[in-house]
Amino acid sequence: MSTYHKVPYGQKIAFGFGMLANQMFPAVIGIFIVVLVQSLGFPGWMWGFVMIFPRLFDAITDPIMGFISDNTKSKWGRRRQYVFLGAIIMGFSFIVMWQLHKESTIDYNFTYFLLWSLLFYVGLTIFSVPYVAMGYEMSDDFHERTNIMAVAQFIGQWAWVIAPWFWVIMDDQNLFESSEIAVRKLAIWVGLVCMTFAIIPAIFIKSKSTLNQDYDSITFNNIIKSLYTIFVINFSQAFKIKAFRKLCIATFLIFNAFNTVAAFTYFIIVFFLFNGITGPDGAWWWPTLFGSVGALVTTFLVIPVVTILSNKVGKKKAFIISQSVSIIGYIMLWFLFIPGKPYLFLFALPFFSFGIGGLFTLMMSMTADVIDLDELNTGKRREGVFGAIYWWMVKFGFGIAGGLSGVILSVIGWESGGATQTEEALYGLRLFFSGLPILGTLLAIYVMRDYEITEEKAKEISVELAARKV
Repeated sequence: MSTYHKVPYGQKIAFGFGMLANQMFPAVIGIFIVVLVQSLGFPGWMWGFVMIFPRLFDAITDPIMGFISDNTKSKWGRRRQYVFLGAIIMGFSFIVMWQLHKESTIDYNFTYFLLWSLLFYVGLTIFSVPYVAMGYEMSDDFHERTNIMAVAQFIGQWAWVIAPWFWVIMDDQNLFESSEIAVRKLAIWVGLVCMTFAIIPAIFIKSKSTLNQDYDSITFNNIIKSLYTIFVINFSQAFKIKAFRKLCIATFLIFNAFNTVAAFTYFIIVFFLFNGITGPDGAWWWPTLFGSVGALVTTFLVIPVVTILSNKVGKKKAFIISQSVSIIGYIMLWFLFIPGKPYLFLFALPFFSFGIGGLFTLMMSMTADVIDLDELNTGKRREGVFGAIYWWMVKFGFGIAGGLSGVILSVIGWESGGATQTEEALYGLRLFFSGLPILGTLLAIYVMRDYEITEEKAKEISVELAARKV
C-alpha cells in the first residue's frame, strides 16, 4: 500500500492510457459487432451467443488471475509483467478475430469468431485484473483515489468519443466497398494502437520488488487447489463486507442494463429515424454523434462535476445524484427520438451521460476504500482479488447482457439483415432501450441508499492501518 497521499500527475496519465485501451476495445467491439448481423447474417441467437459465452469464460478466469497477480514474487512487482503480456495478446487476437469474409458460411464465421474472441478475452483478463489492481495501490488517500480514477476516466472516455466515428467510416463506400471489408482493415489499426496504449502502464508505473514477500507459491497444483479458495472463500469473505456487496450489485444493475440495450442505438437511429437508410442520404453520422457527443459530455462535464460532488458531499450522495440525472436522460430519449428531427436527441445526452460516466469514477474509488476495510479485518492487501471479483460481476453481467440483447431482438421480431423493420419491432426496441436502464438504475439507487463508508470512516481505517505499521 502506498504511503504517498498525492500521486504525480505523470503516473495518473500513464494509468489513464491503460484505461483508454481498456475502454477502446469494448467500445469498438460494440460497433463492429453490428456487422455480424447486418453484413454477415448472424441470427439473433448466434449474435447473442458470441457475446455471452466469451464473457462468461472471461468472468471465470478473472478471479484466478487475481490470485496469481496478488501472489507474484518478482523484481518487477506483482502487476507490470502481466499488464505487458496481456496487452500483446489482446492486440493481436483482436486483429485476427475480425478477419471475417462474407463468402464463408455463417457457421464457419460463427466458429472462427467465437474461438478467437475467447483468446482475446484471455488476454483481457491477463491485462485488466493486474491493471485495475495497480490503480487501487496508487494512493491511500480518500479523495486522491477519486482524483486518480477521474483522470483515468477522463482519458478513457476518449475511446467513446473516437469509436463512434467508425460508423461513418464503415458506411463510406468511397473508403470501403462494404462494412465487412472496413472492419477487417480497421481492426488492424485498432489492435496495434490499443496494444501500445495498454503497454504504457507496464512501462511507466513503477512498483517495488516482491521477491522477499511471504506470498503463496504459484504452481499449477496450487492454482488448482486455490480454486476453492478463489471461488468460495474469497467470494464469501468479500461479499460479507456489506459495502463491497452493494458496490457490486449496483454496478451490475446499472452497467449491464445499459449494455443490454447499448447496441440498439444504431438500430433505432437507422431504422426508426431514417427508415433503414444509411450513408449521406440517411443516418450517416447520426449514430456517431450519439456516441461521440455523449462521450464528450462525459469527459468535459460529467467526470469533473461528479469529482467535485464527491469531494463536497461524499461518494454515496454523488452516486445517487448522478444516477438520478441519468434517469431523466433516458426518459428524454423516449420522447426525443423523432423521425425527421434527429438533432433533438442531442438535448438528452448531457443528462443520459451521467449514468455510466459517473459510475466508474466513483465505484473504482469506493472499491479502494473497501480494500482498506478488508485489510483492517484480515491483515492482507488483496487488490487483485477484490478487483477481480468486482470486474467478475461486471463481466458476468456483461455476458448476460450480450445474450439478453439477442433474446430481445428475437422476441420483438427483429429481422437480421432486413432493409426495414416492422413498427412493432421498432416500438419494442425503443421500449427496452429506455425502460430497462431506468429500472436497473432505480434498483441500484435503492441498493446504495445506506452505503456506509463515509470520508470520516475511511480516515479512521487509514489511521488504524498506519498505526499497525509503526
